[in-house]
Amino acid sequence: KGRFQPLEGATVVWMGEKAGVITDVNGVFRIVLKEGGRKLIVSYTGMIPDTLEVSNSKEMKIVLADGNMLKAVEVTARQRTSLISNARIERTQIMTERELFKAACCNLSESFETNPTVDVANNDAMTGSKQIQLLGLSSSYSQLTIENMPGPRGIATALGLNYVPGAWIESIQITKGVGSVVNGYESISGQINVELKKPEKTEPLFLGVNVNEFGKTDLNLSMVQKLSPKWSTGLLMHNDYLNKIVDMNMDMFRDMPTGSTFNILNRWKYDDSKGMQMQFGFKILQDYKVSGQTDFSPQRDKFTQHMYGVGINNDRREGFAKIGYVFPEKKYKSLGLQLSAFDHTQDAYYGWLDYKSRQKNVYANFIYQSIIKSTEHKFRTGFSFQNDIYTEKYNYNNRFANISYDYIFDRKEAVPGVFFEYTYSYLDKFNLVAGIRADNNSMYGSFVTPRLHMKYSPNKNLAIRIALGRGQRTANILAENMSVFASSRKLEVIQADAGKAYGLDQEMAWNKGISIDQNFYLFNRNAHASLEFFRTDFTQQVIMDLENVRKVSFYNLNGKSYSNSFMAQIDAEVADHLDLRLAYRYHDVKSTYGGVLLQKPLVASDRAFINVAYEFRKWNFDVTGNWVGSKRIPPTDANPMQYRFPANSNPYTTVNLQLSRTLGKKD
Repeated sequence: KGRFQPLEGATVVWMGEKAGVITDVNGVFRIVLKEGGRKLIVSYTGMIPDTLEVSNSKEMKIVLADGNMLKAVEVTARQRTSLISNARIERTQIMTERELFKAACCNLSESFETNPTVDVANNDAMTGSKQIQLLGLSSSYSQLTIENMPGPRGIATALGLNYVPGAWIESIQITKGVGSVVNGYESISGQINVELKKPEKTEPLFLGVNVNEFGKTDLNLSMVQKLSPKWSTGLLMHNDYLNKIVDMNMDMFRDMPTGSTFNILNRWKYDDSKGMQMQFGFKILQDYKVSGQTDFSPQRDKFTQHMYGVGINNDRREGFAKIGYVFPEKKYKSLGLQLSAFDHTQDAYYGWLDYKSRQKNVYANFIYQSIIKSTEHKFRTGFSFQNDIYTEKYNYNNRFANISYDYIFDRKEAVPGVFFEYTYSYLDKFNLVAGIRADNNSMYGSFVTPRLHMKYSPNKNLAIRIALGRGQRTANILAENMSVFASSRKLEVIQADAGKAYGLDQEMAWNKGISIDQNFYLFNRNAHASLEFFRTDFTQQVIMDLENVRKVSFYNLNGKSYSNSFMAQIDAEVADHLDLRLAYRYHDVKSTYGGVLLQKPLVASDRAFINVAYEFRKWNFDVTGNWVGSKRIPPTDANPMQYRFPANSNPYTTVNLQLSRTLGKKD
């Protein structure tokens, strides 16, 4: 009907030859013209292949017919549930929806159980929060985006992964190291981008109910309505609820918080099929959790010495809009505008400690994309603006021991910036992305962020990638480290300078990485092997020092701080419908604490991973095993003997199994 869409990943090859090229995200390709004219074969799964006679032509426009026109031939393919995108210059791992089905996850923090790239650990039993680690660094150094727009950040960092329901997720893209300058300057250890279910692709109605052995209930509802050929809308809702107090180890403390979380997202989408696209919507979050001793009652025991309790109440309102235009006659040229704003309030208490915070944010990002003479030379440029207003109050008042102290941390950060990113592509052999952006922070002044990505593919089965760049961020020392609130440590900020966030410098780091990906055949089936090494060097960092068991200290780095990360992985289909994934990862993460270079606490140096997945008709069986090595424990020598811990934790092993069966028709 004339509504043409670019085909990314179409194969273009000269007749009689094996090697060819692949089209990029805009459906554009470049192939060397043979003397005397030849026949060019273009093919794409689900489309009718076409053969064209080519003579002395510099540019061709090729249209493939829909494969639905084929009546007698049915083509089926089995895609990996997790794969490395060959089309991307940055090394990006894509976790598809089928990969998420391998684990009974209820939110984003539980979506990485079958993935060796990301480490997931519980921060503490009091808050129920989970932390991910990329390259051995905490989640605060990873940039979390939702459909390439800023995700939970700032005061939502510690609990933000819990606020993205698993039933909403369509796919996850994981990029290690520095990301694109188009997405900002904050990425240091990597970027995790989450794609949510789209109105035009989601089933009209979905209702999901999950109840576990502890009585925790998860409800998910999604509804989609196509209003006209151009307009569609989608509604996503989530609610989880736990009222039962769980104490498996019988220590008189709850193993997990009780309470509920309510999430809703409504989005409207417009597409005129002529290059104009627009979507806008809103999100609402309400989260209330209670933890502490099993007999603790907020109404009776809050701020008393009868029972120890923790309460966390989060309220978030967010609006967003994305507007894009692709020039119909020049698919390589486009304009895009991203807009978002949110107001997030957190009201929490930990025993006698009272913590109240609020963050207001406005974000805008304008992107223009085109080429320089030919599709070999592309560029993206634009400008961005981010404005954050923080209000934080930290108060400790033990009136029974006559101990009281409080802190007020208020700040406003306005950061306008401009960026330029150049992409060079030579056939499918060599690709380069060089980006630079300049930003001005109202608190820290101007700074420049350079980044470089290169990919070399001597053949279609081998890809060598190199990444280099710098990242910079403002540490939110309270919101990002909420777990220390549940301890008896006293908070202190050292070397505080007026006019800076918490009186501390921004964090800056250089990240360098190299990766090798090789596709090959094992047992006459497709297999994939990868090796990667990343090095992160901090030139500025805010240190959270737990070396004194009586206090937690925050201060600027004075010495070295670095992370070395190595990983090897093999994915193979060892038999029909039987997939095997093996991985080993090593981290060497050290920082300077009080003038001494030490291993970062609670980070495992070694991890071994195995995942076996079998799929037959409507049955799926998955088993995932993890061996996690020893971690350094912060010193507890100053405690009485019965409250001391060893210097290092013991290695441990976890095994998760899942058996599932699909009822009805299976896609």
